[in-house]
Amino acid sequence: MHRTDSRAYCHRYRRRRGVPATMVALALVLVGAVATGMAQEGRLKVLTTVAPLTNIVKNVGGLFIDLHGLIPAGMDSHTFEPAPLDAKYVAATDIIILNGLDLETPTEKLARANMKPTAQLLKLGDQTITAKDYVFDRSFPKSGGHPNPHLWMNPTYAARYAELVRDTLSALDPGHSAQYRERTQQYTARLTALDRAIAATVATIPPQNRKLLTYHDSFAYFAPRYGMTIIGAIEPASFSEPSPREVTRVIRQLKQEKVPAIFGSEVFPSKVLNQIGREAGVKFVDTLRDDDLPGTPGSPEHSYIGMMLEDVRTMVTALGGHTEALQGINPADMP
Repeated sequence: MHRTDSRAYCHRYRRRRGVPATMVALALVLVGAVATGMAQEGRLKVLTTVAPLTNIVKNVGGLFIDLHGLIPAGMDSHTFEPAPLDAKYVAATDIIILNGLDLETPTEKLARANMKPTAQLLKLGDQTITAKDYVFDRSFPKSGGHPNPHLWMNPTYAARYAELVRDTLSALDPGHSAQYRERTQQYTARLTALDRAIAATVATIPPQNRKLLTYHDSFAYFAPRYGMTIIGAIEPASFSEPSPREVTRVIRQLKQEKVPAIFGSEVFPSKVLNQIGREAGVKFVDTLRDDDLPGTPGSPEHSYIGMMLEDVRTMVTALGGHTEALQGINPADMP
């Protein structure tokens, strides 16, 4: 608990229970001492960006790190602009972990301007694939120079992210390197099981239905892994709504492709997809996620693995497959 949080808590408690001011003062001193003791434990201060990355880092670092996710849940990571107050987190952190691949350019600028000289900045995507593996698409055209950054939607890349985090944490905190290694080994085993379960689940979709049309191009590294074809995305590179001409083109394409469903996003709401679905005669599902964890904090499904399980269940069910292969996958974070 941070000092500011503890002070607010004690004042709320006094108002509700009528606790004498002297007891509140003593409580503040004790809580402050605990907070100071925690700060003196020497835990690494780690700053991350999007929720899936934060969750991956959490599973590797556990209680051995002091972790803060900078981008609020449900916020569009592509357009997120850090506030001036976020500089205080940057200035205090030991390591800043970004996805990279130009996803968090404003945050990276803030970080480089305010991070302390001893702090490190780790860009996971840049160390996971090379330029020959970059994917460019409607949301991320090659003419823009920015590849699709959604590597974490492929669990094998998420496992690579975990290993990069392990190595960096171990180098900065060698006293806990054994714990980081053990946690990463257990976590990547879970990701391997998830990868296999997704493959088995997607294989139950009739082959002619293994096609994805989404609002945002989030599945560029997911689809090839599991034998699915991305037939398009609605959102232009400008992150604006598509033109009427584009809508007409997509409707015509859907009628030709004869897919049973198209998919919207929790983070990118759009009425256009609903219209497209009606006019093309296909089901519209608007609950896919790429950087917003399902459930509530503390619930088992509020995790990267939980997000992937929910997305796959949603897609596979709408496209005519079944999800029994996912039943044995535990979404809960590492203890």
